[in-house]
Amino acid sequence: MSVRKKFRQLIADPRLTLAPGAYDALSARVIEAQGFDCIVAGGYAAMGALLAAPDTGQSNMRDYADHYGRICAAVNIPVYVDADTGFGGVNNVREMVRAFEAAGVAGLFISDQVFPNRCGYMAGKQVVPAEDMLTKLKAALDARRDPDLVIVARSDALGVEGVDAAIERCNMYLDIGADLAKPMGADTVEQLRRVIREVPCPHFGNLSHANASWKLTLDDLEAAGATLVTFPSATLFAAVGAVTRTVQALKRDRNFNAVSAELSPLPDYYDLVGLDRQTATEEAYLAAARAVIARAKAGGK
Repeated sequence: MSVRKKFRQLIADPRLTLAPGAYDALSARVIEAQGFDCIVAGGYAAMGALLAAPDTGQSNMRDYADHYGRICAAVNIPVYVDADTGFGGVNNVREMVRAFEAAGVAGLFISDQVFPNRCGYMAGKQVVPAEDMLTKLKAALDARRDPDLVIVARSDALGVEGVDAAIERCNMYLDIGADLAKPMGADTVEQLRRVIREVPCPHFGNLSHANASWKLTLDDLEAAGATLVTFPSATLFAAVGAVTRTVQALKRDRNFNAVSAELSPLPDYYDLVGLDRQTATEEAYLAAARAVIARAKAGGK
């Protein structure tokens, strides 16, 4: 089964699927190794990892496509990604869909913010007219080559115009053909239940560390009927915390042993990155080459 078909299967499953966020290929491999069924790769984590910068729309489509391609290549589970505002007009959106599809993503979401967009939990967001978003969505849907690629429309109108406007937009986005539509910022139980009731599609919940005032729990999301929940920045914040503690201990104690508790054991790391598999592949190719040489020498006698 392709990763895209698998992603669609997970979305259709009424049980809550957990999708931790990957900020690079190695963090994606760690998530997969722990048995999760899918991964989210968002712009917030990408900007932190690639540029050590906040998520305020300063990267470009090709950088994202390369970044997501490395993540997808590292794992065998679906990767759901952030497509910002589509990186321009309808022609830019078409190019983005083709590039992200080639990178191997299972699904992507497009926001109706103005460009340059910013993290949905940051102040200062603005949204484009619904007509502009609808044209982008139609372009995205027409551009995909694989019908199993999941295209999600995200509306940031809740924080700008209120929940009524966000729900109205989401229903228009579904009407034009988006696979799912999600109001960003429906972060209370009451809002969540209303959204799931009034926007007729599977709902993705979001528990982000960028939302300093979150109140929802996994139990809340599951009880309300969410089908998937993303944790887009958890591993990024975990990495910053672990690296900070490690270098602080090195500086403070001047002893490498002081940081051993923070470090992965060497065998575990090599298993994660596939050193033994790589070595076995090299040896197999070398054995094949030696067999050819041996046959040539034997035939020449």
